[in-house]
Amino acid sequence: MNGYAPVNGLRMYYEVHGTGRPLVLLHGGLLTIESFGDIWPELAADRQVIAVELQGHGRTADIDRDLTVPFLASDVAGLLDHLGIGQADVFGFSLGGGVALQLAVDHPDRVGRVILASVSYAPDGYHDEISDPAKHATSTRMPTEEDFRQMREAYARLAPDPGHFDAFAAKASQAAGSLKGWSAAELGRISAPVLLIFGDHDFIRLEHAVEMHGLIPGAQLAVLPGATHMGVVRRTDLIVPLIRDFLR
Repeated sequence: MNGYAPVNGLRMYYEVHGTGRPLVLLHGGLLTIESFGDIWPELAADRQVIAVELQGHGRTADIDRDLTVPFLASDVAGLLDHLGIGQADVFGFSLGGGVALQLAVDHPDRVGRVILASVSYAPDGYHDEISDPAKHATSTRMPTEEDFRQMREAYARLAPDPGHFDAFAAKASQAAGSLKGWSAAELGRISAPVLLIFGDHDFIRLEHAVEMHGLIPGAQLAVLPGATHMGVVRRTDLIVPLIRDFLR
């Protein structure tokens, strides 16, 4: 099943696959639900998987509103209302991980278990070569030219306004640069069980990942070997068993 939910001024695109306890998938910045590749068909074998395209991503058109994590989290809560779902587990990657984290902070009653992949809780969590645009060209952690080509092609194929990619990418970059993150107190109040997943060659410093693990009560931490930021959701062989075990 797929459709559009009228949420906070958006026509928010979503797809529902499988049956069982709901699991919401939240993609990364400039990506679409297609970025989850083979992960979601495997998870949908015994779950009701709800894949969402956030504001300005994929089939969900951008609107005249800032691209902030609190707004995006409110959109996801609104989608759950639209679908008549009181509570769901959530798996978010990168930007989607930030949205999932915000859901756990702002709407603790709406989330069961939470999987946060490749997300920083504070601006200083990134490697210098990621936080400094001047170093992007020489960084082996950054998405490749092929990654960016695929983002553009997906946008051109799916977006309601295919010519809006550059403007939206600039908007998304500005939003990422202004993200203030979450305090230690906010992380300490998270009541949902949390699984943190990072690549060992990710955007986020592993020291920061360990700090985050220590601040969220009872959190579990997994580091995928040989995985860049973009590679985390491509390691289906590693990430699917981790998620299934955690959700059980």
